[in-house]
Amino acid sequence: MNFKEKREKKAFLALADGSVFRGYSVGAPVDACGEAVFNTNLSGYQEVLSDPSHAGLFVVMTAPEMGNVGVNAEDMKSPNFSVAGLVIREFNEPSNWRSSESLQAALVRHNVPAIAGVDTRALTLLLREKGKQKAFICATGKIEPEAAVKKLEA
Repeated sequence: MNFKEKREKKAFLALADGSVFRGYSVGAPVDACGEAVFNTNLSGYQEVLSDPSHAGLFVVMTAPEMGNVGVNAEDMKSPNFSVAGLVIREFNEPSNWRSSESLQAALVRHNVPAIAGVDTRALTLLLREKGKQKAFICATGKIEPEAAVKKLEA
């Protein structure tokens, strides 16, 4: 799948406060609920994704680019990704000699939805101000943002 096709896979992140952040899907084509939190690591996204302490969380990475390092078995904290979802600014294909698969392939294999193209700076400021938020990632296009927010309120 080329970069243009990836950007055509519309997705969004809805928060319980009614905020909606639009982007495109780069992970598993599933919808999910979780809690949105931010992570300020500049690198080590694979360790963050596979850390069991992040179970049920949508991790918003504040570093602007993710995916360049790919994924490899040696850097996993556990056998599977533990996060409920991933939110990033820019998605890149791997260009690291240690990579055994792309971040996108690993997200799909672990059934983790991910959304790229999000203004993670604005989202991080919102989360810093209001704290973690119940959230919904729509990566299938089967639900509208307003319905997702209502689902979070219920």
